[in-house]
Order: sequence, then structure tokens, then C-alpha cells
Amino acid sequence: MRRFLIAGNWKMNTTRQSAVGLAGELAAVAAGTEAGVEILVAPPYPYLIPVAEKLNGSAVQLGAQDVYFEAPGAFTGEVAVEMLADCGCGYVILGHSERRHVMGETDEIVNRKTRAAISGGLRVVLCVGELLSERQAGQTEEVLDRQMQGGLAGVSETDAVELVIAYEPVWAIGTGVTATPEQAESAHEHLRNWLATRYTPAFSQKVRILYGGSVKADNAESLLSQTNVDGALVGGASLKSSTFVPIIEAARKLRTTV
Repeated sequence: MRRFLIAGNWKMNTTRQSAVGLAGELAAVAAGTEAGVEILVAPPYPYLIPVAEKLNGSAVQLGAQDVYFEAPGAFTGEVAVEMLADCGCGYVILGHSERRHVMGETDEIVNRKTRAAISGGLRVVLCVGELLSERQAGQTEEVLDRQMQGGLAGVSETDAVELVIAYEPVWAIGTGVTATPEQAESAHEHLRNWLATRYTPAFSQKVRILYGGSVKADNAESLLSQTNVDGALVGGASLKSSTFVPIIEAARKLRTTV
């Protein structure tokens, strides 16, 4: 059975004080987390070190929201893989829809970042997902195939051993609209089949595929109950323990009742 991963993407939110406070609350919760549930938080760059210090010794994993693909050097404003590792990051989120559609990142850029992160020892959470117009045009699977092929070009099965995929329909991010459990499962099943074809069926069964898109306490259990949904990439609801912890608890409940 794949271990659930409940990941909080804090985006461009929190202050140092609120980030450290939230980290402390989650560290306390994670002390009782069963083996079947892993917790990850991805704070903004400036707060990685204080959050890492607060999480030290806890079961909560630390990740970053992005990384640059070049080695340290003359790249003003960018952050290298080595720097994230030095801050204590074990994960990095790449290809998030906001990076793609707001910052203009292409599949090629996402791929370069993915290969650099893996080479540097970070575990990648690779985000893929379609726009509303693409879903309405029946292009969801075509878009997912293109983003997966582009993002994982040149990445071998050995390289991708700790890869995590996050399906995030763009039309459900921050909108309050959530994909139905059936829609989520259909996309996740398609992604797992893609992995089986691109790599091997055995490998595809090991990869965790998260759902991201307005995940909340009241829909977490129904989404996580789907066969191919292995966790959640949570945005707004991850900014307060009162809204994030119930999602963690939903995952715990499902793992202890299986």
C-alpha cells in the first residue's frame, strides 16, 4: 500500500512568525502520525531555515516551492538545488500551475528543473493539470500526456524512484471548485497508466499521485478514498492548522481502517 503524502503549499503567504508558529503546531500533530501518512510543508524561501529549525526532530518533511536548474553562480534572484538541500529541504514542488500559467514556465523549463533537482538529491513533486478550456474541449488526457512527457524527458526509472506526481486541475485551484472524486480518480488512473507505459507497471504502482485543487476538510476523505489518489497537495487550507490538520486526520482514518 502506498503511503499517503499530505503536502501543504504555503505559496507567497505567511510571515516568519506565523510560519514558525504553524510549523510548531504541525510538528506536534505529526508526533502521532501513523506510518501510513507522511506530512510535508513548503514555505516561502525566506522562511525555510526558521521553519526547518522548528520542524527539527519531528516527522514533518520540509520542501521548497521551486528551484532553478543551474549550479550556483551569476543568476540573480534564483535559488539552486544545493541551497535548498543546505536549508534542510528534502522535497521540491515543480511545474505548479502558477509557475506555468502566471510565470510562463514551459515543459522544457520544468524538465530542466526536475532533472537538476533529482541529480541534487531532492524528491520532486511534479505538478500537471489542465485548464478549464482544455477540460471542456475534452483535452485533459492529451494535456496530461504532454506535461508528463515533457517534464520527465530524459528521466529514467532509476532517477524517478522517489518521484511524486500531483494532479491539479487548474480550474479547481483557489476557486473553491473541486474535481469530483470520480474526475480525480479518472485523471489519476490515466497518469498511472502513463507511468506504466513510459516506465513499467511495477514502477507505476509505487509512484504516489496526489490530488491538488481546493482540498478541504469536508472533501478530503472522499478524494483520498479513490484507488489511485495517494494524498493531497493543499493550498489555502494548509495555512492554518485548524483547516490543515483535519485533512491529515482524514488520511489517518483511511489508513487505519484499511
